[in-house]
Amino acid sequence: MNIHHIRNATLTVNYAGKKFLIDPFLAEKGVYPPFPNSARQDQNNPLYDLPVSIDDIVDADAVIVTHLHLDHWDDAAKEAVPKDVKLFTQNEEDAQQIRKAGFSKVEVLQKDTVFEDIRLTITDGEHGRGEVLKLAGLVSGVVFEHADEKTLYVAGDTVWYDAVQKVIDVHNPEVIVVNAGDNQFLEGGSLVMGKEDVLAVHEAAPNAEIIAVHMEAVNHWTLSRKELKDFAEEKGFSAKLSVPDDGESYSF
Repeated sequence: MNIHHIRNATLTVNYAGKKFLIDPFLAEKGVYPPFPNSARQDQNNPLYDLPVSIDDIVDADAVIVTHLHLDHWDDAAKEAVPKDVKLFTQNEEDAQQIRKAGFSKVEVLQKDTVFEDIRLTITDGEHGRGEVLKLAGLVSGVVFEHADEKTLYVAGDTVWYDAVQKVIDVHNPEVIVVNAGDNQFLEGGSLVMGKEDVLAVHEAAPNAEIIAVHMEAVNHWTLSRKELKDFAEEKGFSAKLSVPDDGESYSF
């Protein structure tokens, strides 16, 4: 497989001969206002431009949208992604919204979805802890499995909790992508994984290669790439952690 980190949670994944686009957030730098009640209110989103052309990004066999927050599915994506591409969502509510934007081949991910001989398994996530979950809404991740590939787990916008442990126990993923910018509002705590969450993922899957994305791309991030790398070095798992810059890719 090849995993190309674009920006924020946006990835392209070449897996078993098919190209998947995950969580397309495709606007030019600074198009959207900052997320309110959070850091960097003087910086519009996204904080950086795309590292490659939109045409290259959207040239995919299928698209997976883990949830409908702006930084995972924005107006630029609705314009650029072909309306007839196969598109997977987490539930029927999200599917209906995407169909209203003109997309014709929308399917809800299940526990046993098969696309071109690739098994796609939807996974649960919690977009924070405690009261903030009422605001954050439902999110998901996905596991990719194929006889000719290593198992890939894209966790999505979740913190570490027992359902993430369960995915690791059941699927034994060899590659795990985590959203690890520790994004926060001024109150309510982490919305996605922070450094201790990433450490917990490593401890649960010590042989897995971990890729940390969703970092430094929108105004409410609190964990920098450098801080996460330094923490991994301190805790002794830097050899198993990759923290890509926008545009970097990895093959496994």
